[in-house]
Amino acid sequence: MTKASTSDKRRAFRALHKSGCFVIPNPWNVGSARYLEGLGFKGIASTSSGHAHSQGLPDGAQSLEAVLAHYREIAASVDIPLNADFENGFAHEPDGVAKNVTRCIETGVAGLSIEDFGGDEKKPIYDIDAAVARVKAARAAIDKSGSEIVFTARAENFLHGHPDLDDTIRRLKAYSEAGADCLYAPGLKAREQIEAVVRAVAPKPVNFLNSGAFGFTVAEIAAMGVRRISVGGTLARVAMNAFINSARQIAEQGKFDSLGGIMPNAELNAFFDRYRP
Repeated sequence: MTKASTSDKRRAFRALHKSGCFVIPNPWNVGSARYLEGLGFKGIASTSSGHAHSQGLPDGAQSLEAVLAHYREIAASVDIPLNADFENGFAHEPDGVAKNVTRCIETGVAGLSIEDFGGDEKKPIYDIDAAVARVKAARAAIDKSGSEIVFTARAENFLHGHPDLDDTIRRLKAYSEAGADCLYAPGLKAREQIEAVVRAVAPKPVNFLNSGAFGFTVAEIAAMGVRRISVGGTLARVAMNAFINSARQIAEQGKFDSLGGIMPNAELNAFFDRYRP
């Protein structure tokens, strides 16, 4: 059973951003969230893709109501802070962003992120003026709530066919000035890119998405000045990949070799017994 209050978790999450470097891995359901807590992680973050895939949907296809219910369930299931991957705020206009951010805060999350990807790959990124207005609206909603939510603003260029570092930095600096507490440009891979972003928005913290085999350790990323490391939907894909490979072997070869050597049921039962009602 969880014991920490929402205020406790929000204060703890804000404190994590003050110094050092920490990892917030991304669970996609209550079981994965609780296991990550059991491993000693100080915070976690939702993954829009991981949860969508677990529901049989592509990333970005879930409704606002489904996503808010997911945040509420995960936030209530653990004593560590949850950061919400709130996509584009489920609205284009600033007023809609503000309204939905208010609802997101009510789920009990300790942080949330808003991205500048609008959902249309033909014109994926909001114009900078519109993007800044959306960040300001989210900031105002958070301030009005009186909560200690950590607000992260995301520049999505590198994920959507526009790997322009100068424009990304220009956006992150503008989002910082508009009220973001933490800055995030998913898709960066080169050390020089990461360090340039950290320098540009200092002293505000930067989140780095370590979603592939880039060869960087936590210590190396910390040395670049990154404050927060997430893995996005990668852990969920690791799980899905193992499931798909095993299922394919059964379906296509009639073999069950991949089921050998896995964690016993009793071990998982023993771990989750601590959460028994």
